[in-house]
Amino acid sequence: MRGAEKTEADQAVARRFGKEFFDGDRRHGYGGFTYHPRFWQPVVPTFRDYYSLDGESAVLDVGCAKGFMVRDFKESISGISVNGIDISDYAIGCAEEDVSDDLKVADARELPFDDASFDLVVSINTIHNLDREGVVQALGEIERVSRSFSYVTVDAYRNEEERERMMKWNLTAQTILSDSEWVGLFAEAGYKGDYYWFVP
Repeated sequence: MRGAEKTEADQAVARRFGKEFFDGDRRHGYGGFTYHPRFWQPVVPTFRDYYSLDGESAVLDVGCAKGFMVRDFKESISGISVNGIDISDYAIGCAEEDVSDDLKVADARELPFDDASFDLVVSINTIHNLDREGVVQALGEIERVSRSFSYVTVDAYRNEEERERMMKWNLTAQTILSDSEWVGLFAEAGYKGDYYWFVP
């Protein structure tokens, strides 16, 4: 339905990443962005175990929105330091009190942290919202602030059918590539971390 009805105006609204994108009409984004434990509570233990995270670790979520994953990291791993950044003033302003001090409005292309500040930097479905140059900058910043590990998920397609679905589904991504093209872009950016694809 989105593919048949979305307009450039809808995409322009979504790309402001304001209230309309998170909590407005479904044609502009999520149609209501609320916390549910099924999203990140099952995922955080996988990150913990794979990257050997503990109470001494520091994690950054790039594109944290309202801080739901930050909250689940803090609840799942006692003592862990977790920060989040997002471009959206609205999303950061909606964060719950128990994580609000750990979040800030910032741009993935210029992360406001010192070199090698984090054991793990995570970015889920975020950097593809930048243009190609911005993606390279953001990947470079993720590399810079990570002292150990990083993990990104981006929109990708593996065949023409998936590409067509992606183009119909997409509201906000400015960089949509095949999986092999993404691998090439990671190399161009000097990104050495882990990655995975979001395929609608």
